[in-house]
Amino acid sequence: MSETPSNGPRVGLFVTCLVDLMRPSVGFATAKLLEDVGCTVDVPVQTCCGQPAYNSGDRADAQAIARTMIAAFEGFDYVVAPSGSCAGTVRKHYPELFAGDPAWEPRARELAARTWELVAFLTDVLKVDRVDAAFAGSVTYHDSCSGLRELGIKAQPRKLLASVDGLELREMADTEVCCGFGGTFCVKYPDISDKMVSRKTETIAETGAATVLAGDLGCLMNIAGKLSREGRETEARHIAEVLAGMTQTPAIGKGKDG
Repeated sequence: MSETPSNGPRVGLFVTCLVDLMRPSVGFATAKLLEDVGCTVDVPVQTCCGQPAYNSGDRADAQAIARTMIAAFEGFDYVVAPSGSCAGTVRKHYPELFAGDPAWEPRARELAARTWELVAFLTDVLKVDRVDAAFAGSVTYHDSCSGLRELGIKAQPRKLLASVDGLELREMADTEVCCGFGGTFCVKYPDISDKMVSRKTETIAETGAATVLAGDLGCLMNIAGKLSREGRETEARHIAEVLAGMTQTPAIGKGKDG
């Protein structure tokens, strides 16, 4: 990786609910990537970012959860999450959630300014241009909606994947099209969601890649579930696991940690 001074930034790792409950290996991979470039990483006691409540129109609960988050992550130079969806909620929606609140709007805006999605933080803030990792095989990359549309994450993951020894990136058609997860969308509209993820797995299969990567665990779990139901052999992994060289854990949906 690009060199970072030993007295690097103090980073609060926002693990996210899905990583904590379903794929903790992604959290460990995130911490490794940050520590490898000189960051001091702390994991404060934390909660959900409040996105499900916010997206469902439950403003009161969303604000209550957000206040807990804001308090938990005060004092860090940066807050980093292995999720464009959760990082996007904090960066884009917290200021809107507390608009006009003289006590909480300034604190929400301050946290938003310090919060980054993992790969964007590495490339855009720390100016990392390569990683010391190897992955023998072909992959395709799914652009998750929140990371792409809210945070502008597109070139950053591809830049770092290009430095992984042995990795071959095969781009899929319609890589920017939603997989159908959409948080509560897949619960409210399961038939539509299934149609969307079916098309996504088709485009993944068309690449012939052995593994599909993404930066949001919700998307990956949705895609991995459909791949499994269709009997496809394509594996699903979070990009952090590949960039950190931590792919010993079974792929998502294929083991105790998936």
